[in-house]
Amino acid sequence: MAHEVRGVVARGKGQPVSLETVVVPDPGPGEALVAVQACGVCHTDLHYREGGINDDFPFLLGHEAAGVVEAVGEGVTDVAPGDFVILNWRAVCGSCRACLRGRPQYCFATHNATQKMTLADGTPLSPALGIGAFADKTLVAAGQCTKVDPSASPVAAGLLGCGIMAGLGAAINTGGVTRGDSVAVIGCGGVGDAAVAGAHLAGATTIIAVDVDDTKLEWARRFGATHTVNSRETDPVEAVRELTGGFGADVVIEAVGRPETYKQAFYARDLAGTVVLVGVPTPEMRLELPLLDVFGRGGALKSSWYGDCLPSRDFPMLVSLYRQGRLDLDAFVTETIALEDVEAAFEKMHRGEVLRSVVVL
Repeated sequence: MAHEVRGVVARGKGQPVSLETVVVPDPGPGEALVAVQACGVCHTDLHYREGGINDDFPFLLGHEAAGVVEAVGEGVTDVAPGDFVILNWRAVCGSCRACLRGRPQYCFATHNATQKMTLADGTPLSPALGIGAFADKTLVAAGQCTKVDPSASPVAAGLLGCGIMAGLGAAINTGGVTRGDSVAVIGCGGVGDAAVAGAHLAGATTIIAVDVDDTKLEWARRFGATHTVNSRETDPVEAVRELTGGFGADVVIEAVGRPETYKQAFYARDLAGTVVLVGVPTPEMRLELPLLDVFGRGGALKSSWYGDCLPSRDFPMLVSLYRQGRLDLDAFVTETIALEDVEAAFEKMHRGEVLRSVVVL
């Protein structure tokens, strides 16, 4: 049996998205059908629409989502119909070289659904990050469903599926921020502010938010930033050093994904400090640094993939912190919208007017 639902589709590079009929098959072996309750509008979806990920159009957009499992296919035992789940794009395989070395958070062969969702005329759709959750229902690999406390708000919990996890994880998992650390975060959109929140949660005592927009810097203070720097007005490297006794921060998180801001992060860290790149660069970008400086400053230069998270470990823990009032996921939600408002939400995101627009179904 197939299900005809509404879905937000990107048909071509740079074209406005459209709301179309999407055909979703019943789950086969290892798959799950999920009724989507909420899905955040993430910058990655805009990258898909712009052809910045690949050119496998048409795309079914949306991936930062929570919902309820409606049906499962043969062999699925970890989730069942009725379970409240956050969707993830790291369904670990258990057998790749990373998994076999006990590092499933780096799984190199994550699972997606085998069957294709299609347009009404049978055209196969490419689901964003293997999820495609700007739709009433979506088909995913069962491992992409992480069961969490059903009392959590879907609007808030779904944000852990991508951007918030990426930022929190960049601080806690990749950067290893711990109590007493000094942390600087360059770029204070949704991911950067999640990194600020993660540093605060981990006990960092100095948290410096850097951005070119005073509104975003004010947002960062809500999530735990102790200091803010507008880098249009002040040299951010000198400002971070001044705020850290002249040394630089223990951990600097770059949440923009540009060579200029990466260099700022590199020079704003203390000797033997850590730089974490979580902002996503584009293919043509190049970085040039004096190799002697790379050697002489020591420390670590890291990239953070999905906050180096393990969904089965991290999602339930973070939802628990949310339910305890220790992690304010609700504060990331600027507005709730309908499926037909996604294109307008992209424009607001591009203008920096929102932290997160969330589609509610």
